[in-house]
Amino acid sequence: MNPTTQVPALDPQKYYRMPWSLSDNGIFWLEITSQCNLTCAGCYHENIRNAHKSLAEIQKEFDVIKRLRNVDAVSIAGGEPLLHPRILDIVRLVRSYGWKPIMNTNGLALTPELLKGLKEAGIFGFTFHIDTTQQRRDSHADTEQGHTALRQKLAEAVAGEGGMVCGFNQTVSEQTLDQIPDIVRWAEKRPDIIHTMVFILFRTPGMSANYDFFANGKKVDLYETYIKSTWGGERNLKAADCVAKIREADPLYEPAGYLNGTIEADDMKWTLATRIANKRKTFGYTSPQFMEFVQNWHHRHLKRWLSYASPALLRAGRSTLLFLGWRGAAMRKALWRFLTSPTAWFGRVYLQNFAIIQPVDLLADGRMSMCDGCPDITVHEGQLYWSCRLEEIKKYGTFVTAVPKNAVQMATAKGGKVLVRTNKN
Repeated sequence: MNPTTQVPALDPQKYYRMPWSLSDNGIFWLEITSQCNLTCAGCYHENIRNAHKSLAEIQKEFDVIKRLRNVDAVSIAGGEPLLHPRILDIVRLVRSYGWKPIMNTNGLALTPELLKGLKEAGIFGFTFHIDTTQQRRDSHADTEQGHTALRQKLAEAVAGEGGMVCGFNQTVSEQTLDQIPDIVRWAEKRPDIIHTMVFILFRTPGMSANYDFFANGKKVDLYETYIKSTWGGERNLKAADCVAKIREADPLYEPAGYLNGTIEADDMKWTLATRIANKRKTFGYTSPQFMEFVQNWHHRHLKRWLSYASPALLRAGRSTLLFLGWRGAAMRKALWRFLTSPTAWFGRVYLQNFAIIQPVDLLADGRMSMCDGCPDITVHEGQLYWSCRLEEIKKYGTFVTAVPKNAVQMATAKGGKVLVRTNKN
């Protein structure tokens, strides 16, 4: 498929709308440092050396979260979180609040000794961000497939310590969209050590030439905050673009759950799918009914929505099929494929997650559609903010607004009625 080819939009009515909200969610995003050891194309985060939060500052943020948001896991991020000198203490602190610590890292600073220390401190798992936006000293590649040796090395290291989940984030632009099938095929051969793959669609609000941007009533230059990158291409991808590419590698791929946009209710901002497979064959994907059952069971009995499943649960694919294979047509089809594959009956069957994140979308009239019930909400000065736009808050003290440059900007709905008219500034 050519990157410019339009693909059919996804129909959210087919899937389970995840029950996550601002106050009751699976995840919270914790930025513990602004220092990073990589420079990534299009990165929105300012890199400041030794800009680490103290344990006291982090504990204050936790107290805000404890008061305002019920969560299951904490994504420990940065900058590069492994550069924080108190990283082991931070993991222990997360555990002391009863949350699952998930390390969001590029992996450059992860040594065998640090990995062992993190496990002893109580780390639940890792999400490694590796892609071609990065100029890495440990992997020299200009394609996503070229980085698979590094991904496998990290996954095997985590698996060698045991008891931790391992996932990978990958930023995707129209220039790397065609490389998704290679990564999917690679990951699907390794469901025992690669538990999650996340494709994050590239966004840079400041790249659009059709808008002026304002903060506190004054015009601002977003290029100062969101640096333009040719790596991103000319077109913002949608979740449907990514779904079509995944299906090139795995025709059985089917989402089960999603989060919609704050403005565009039919947009799938977070698209979630769970594969049921062994190392040789995909039996199918879990159904929306299964995902609804799991989320509601977890919330009823553990008082929080599930975000990360343990390695033990992810190895229970066979039990999942045998005991819950009746929940939805997709599960019944997966169960049938399993039952008609006798060679798979006595082997391990795994659950493996594939997710797509479609960040902020800038609409024609200047409104910005965010992820509704954003899992990556963070704390800044005692308030909750979308982490992907936190730099705007730090720089201007408010979110930036967009105004179309045209003298008259019209958005039409069905029937051609004018919805918005904006005067030229």
